[in-house]
This record gives sequence, structure tokens and C-alpha cells, in this order.
Amino acid sequence: MLALAPDASASKAGQGLASPRSWSGLGQDERAVWGLCQGSGKKPYQTQVDLSEPAFKCSCPSRKFPCKHALGLLLLWAASGEVPVAPRPVWVEEWLASREQRAERAAVRAEQPVKPPDPAAQAKRAAQREERVAAGVGELRQWLSDLVRRGLAEAQREPWQFWELTAARMVDAQASGLATRVRRIGNAPYSAGDAWAERMLEEASLLQLLGEAYERRELLSEPTQADVRQLVGWSVPTEEVLAGERVRDTWAVVGQVVTEDERLRSQRTWLRGETTRRDALILLFAPAGQVLDPGVVFGTAVDAELVFYPGAAPLRALVADRHGDPVVLERLPGYASVADALAARAAVLALNPWLDRFPVALRGVVPARVGERWALVDPSGGALQLARRRDWWELAAVSGGHAIDVFAEMDGEELTVISAASERRVVLL
Repeated sequence: MLALAPDASASKAGQGLASPRSWSGLGQDERAVWGLCQGSGKKPYQTQVDLSEPAFKCSCPSRKFPCKHALGLLLLWAASGEVPVAPRPVWVEEWLASREQRAERAAVRAEQPVKPPDPAAQAKRAAQREERVAAGVGELRQWLSDLVRRGLAEAQREPWQFWELTAARMVDAQASGLATRVRRIGNAPYSAGDAWAERMLEEASLLQLLGEAYERRELLSEPTQADVRQLVGWSVPTEEVLAGERVRDTWAVVGQVVTEDERLRSQRTWLRGETTRRDALILLFAPAGQVLDPGVVFGTAVDAELVFYPGAAPLRALVADRHGDPVVLERLPGYASVADALAARAAVLALNPWLDRFPVALRGVVPARVGERWALVDPSGGALQLARRRDWWELAAVSGGHAIDVFAEMDGEELTVISAASERRVVLL
């Protein structure tokens, strides 16, 4: 049951609610279990679990899925006989009925014959999009020139609407990737602290480089063209990716990050090959509240075949096939020194300068305070600073002052540690 928890804090909180004292109106039948859990508000939260999948719903405002109330209810139902058999309340009946209706509509759609695509219509749509994107890129490059000409100090004072308006134009031009990067420029004064000018200039420069690369894409190699098109906003069909070359190895699942807002849930799962020494990223998206399954489990090593998305330095991948059962990791694979990790990052950035996150796996490092900052220090004294936005006492506690293995994401010059291994145990942070 705890494997359904979105993170360690939700798991711990769910276990704390797995007691009849936390609930009223408990009930169950062959299909569902439900109950009312008093939260901080006046009304108790209506929590329900469809046991056939399972699926969850709770009236609490939590963005985690399942939330701690749903986990607590499920744990209580599974571990004790405290949940009586009872008639379903109206709110449970309505939820289950809506789920059945959605399933029926999906079944009807699945039975309908699929019309073969019209090649002429596809070609026309593709040509129209190329024209829209080309126009959007031209407009964006002029906008960037005006931005730099006016100066960063002037840009810093612009309201968010200024940036959002240009981003919306890129969306209209069917270049959503460019829209995302416009917003990053506008966000720099709020996210980069005293280094806002450097961050803003860096983001604007990378966007200018991307626009120029798109306009001259015929001169680029095929892998770099693939990178540029994906960064601008084109997606690669899954079936096209799966038709590519398969890379078989024993892949250590070294990290996993889940983020969620009101509409979208995203999940990054990082792997590292034992023989190939390649890093791989399984990136999944779904509507908020849905569980995402990358096909592998954090903290294990699995014999699997991956296929990588096209690019000059392929990183994103899909799991094509698995062989045998996974084994539990006791250590994290990685570089022996900070210098080795930085050299690997430099080699990748030379091929793809737009890479947002670089996976950094280090063995035998010690988290320590270096001046006013936390850093990871290797045996030779090489150090990488950790992100300011978190306090790292939890990581220091895992270390206990001793060398540990870590896996982190590198954004610019800072690291955010995702997982660590100490005393033959791998944990998410």
C-alpha cells in the first residue's frame, strides 16, 4: 500500500491517519471504502477509494495523489476490521457512477473504427505549422534584439504581463518550447537572487541561439536538427522512438522527482547504465492526480532495453523491454570526482547547449558547509555548491559526516540532490 505514496512525507502522514480515531462515517462494500476525516477546516474531508484499481478521491486541497487521507483510509481498511460494511453515501455513489460513465465512453470510442490519416491533409497541416513557427521565430528574434537594446535594467522592471504576452504569441505560432523560454527570462529577477542579470542574459542568449539554429537548421547535423525541433515545440511520436535502436544494460534507477500544479503532474525518473555509463531520463506527464508509472522502480537495478529520443546527446528515453526481476541497490553508481562530473557535463553541453538539467552522480562525497553554503566535497577537495533554496541538514544526517554516494540534478552552477546512499541503503531526499 505504501508504494502508492507520492513521496516519503505523504507515506508517513498516511500511516499516522491509519487509525479509527481519525475517522467518522467509515464504510465499505465490495467495490469501495470511504470515510470522513476532520482536517483544519470546519467540514471533514470526504475520502473514498475505488478498490477495483485502486483509484482515489478526496475533498482536501492537497496536490499530492493519493493524498495522506486516502492513504490512511486504505491502510486502515487493509490492516484492521474497523471499517464496517455499510450502504454507500450519496457522494460515494455519485463518484463511482461518474467513473463508470467515463469508462463506458472510453470503451465506445475504442470500438469505433479508426479512420486512416489523409496524407495530403497531413502534409498541408505540417506545411502550415512550419510557416507559423518560422514567423514566430522571426518575431521572437526581433523582440530579443529590442530587449537587449533597451538594457536588462529596463527589462527587470517589466510586469509579468510583458513576458506572458510574448509567450502567448509563441503558443499561437505553435512553438510552445519558445514560450517556455520566454517565461524563464521574465522569471530570472524572481528566481536568481543577486545573480538575476547573469541569469536573464544567459536565458536570452540561449533563446537567441535557438532561434538562429532553427532558421539555419538545414546546415545542422540530423541529431542537432532533432534537438532544435524538439526544443522549439515539436514532439516525437512514441512509436517513432520505439522504432529506434535499443540499448540493453543493467540500469540503476537512481532518482525520481514528481512535480504537480493545478492541472499537470510530471515525473522525472533517472537511470544510469552499469556497462554503458549512459544516463537516461524517463519523462512522463499526466493530468493532476493521476499516478505515473515509468516502468521501473526507484532504488533498484533492472536488466532492460531502452530507446532514446533522437538528439546530439540523447538523454530522454523509454523503456522498451525488461528482462528478469529487479534487484535492490546498495550503492549509487557515479563519477569518482567532481572534476570527472564537470568534464562529462562540458562534453554534453558542447553538443546540446540548451540542456536544462544534467544528471550528476558522485561516489564518496561528503556534504559540508563551505563558507555560507552547503557543498559536496570529494576526496581530492573538489566541491560543488548545493542549491540555496533548500537547507541540507537532512542530507548531512544521512551522511553522518562520512562519505556517501549521491545523485543530483545540476542546473547552472548549483546542485539539487535527489537521492543518497549510505550504509547499503538508497533513499530519496
